[in-house]
Amino acid sequence: MNLVDLIGNTPLLPLPAIPDRPRIELWGKCEFMNPGGSVKDRPALQMIRHAIASGQLTHEHILIDATSGNTGIAYAMIGAALGYRIALVMPENVSAARQQIARAFGTELIFSSPLEGSDGAIRRVREIVAEAPKRYFYPDQYSNESNPLAHYLGTGAEILATLGDRITHFIAGIGTSGTVMGTGRRLKEHRRAIRVIAVEPDDALHGLEGLKHMPTSLVPAIWRPEECVDEILPMATEEAWNAAECLSHQAGLLIGHSAGAAVAGAHRIAARLPPRETACIVCILPDRGERYLTLSRRE
Repeated sequence: MNLVDLIGNTPLLPLPAIPDRPRIELWGKCEFMNPGGSVKDRPALQMIRHAIASGQLTHEHILIDATSGNTGIAYAMIGAALGYRIALVMPENVSAARQQIARAFGTELIFSSPLEGSDGAIRRVREIVAEAPKRYFYPDQYSNESNPLAHYLGTGAEILATLGDRITHFIAGIGTSGTVMGTGRRLKEHRRAIRVIAVEPDDALHGLEGLKHMPTSLVPAIWRPEECVDEILPMATEEAWNAAECLSHQAGLLIGHSAGAAVAGAHRIAARLPPRETACIVCILPDRGERYLTLSRRE
């Protein structure tokens, strides 16, 4: 067995009950329990395996991609485990913890403007690859169909294996959009009535690291919401941070802010439902909170 064989099959954890709504179940898919510590282990492995099988990635190449942190850590871990060189382009203001974790695997870090966010990192990696195309393999997580495929094959299937027909709602944040697209497709294939909700920051200037405000961002090619997304839910930074803080205090779950955004979204959806309606809501908990401890609410 290799380290990468431990990726996936993360547990579904019942979350604290929603006050005055005893008929509503709330579950968190604990993606922080992947070996690299986040949901991004899944697409990183799928993209790397496909590239190796197709001959696009060899030991002569350096894998390079733009990342806000978690996919980069996943690439770094998998690259170290399988013997491939990794270079990452990330905004300079990515949390120090994420930078240090990626470097610990022997990965080269290249920084883009902190003012341009993930879009600036995308533009910078494209420039680097254009200058030396034979040196690099660029998986481009924002356009690579292996990204949502990882969740179609893994995340969605795992949720159905545990909850089956009980699930009524699925909620995930929008970053690359691979999680919500791949999982959403699999759930809709099982039963069209399952509601798929994508959470995005409510403003371009937000503090939800890893999430994209689509109206003001470079839109990923894999983001095709008309295929499976029923609703896009805008989320305020403060609301997501508060939800993450509540879970750490009430359930001992130290989760990241994108997880807080999904949980806050679940509470909002629950509040809309008729008082006596039964529902089973699953939200993605992409990573743990340790990677955010150096951030303040203003960042």
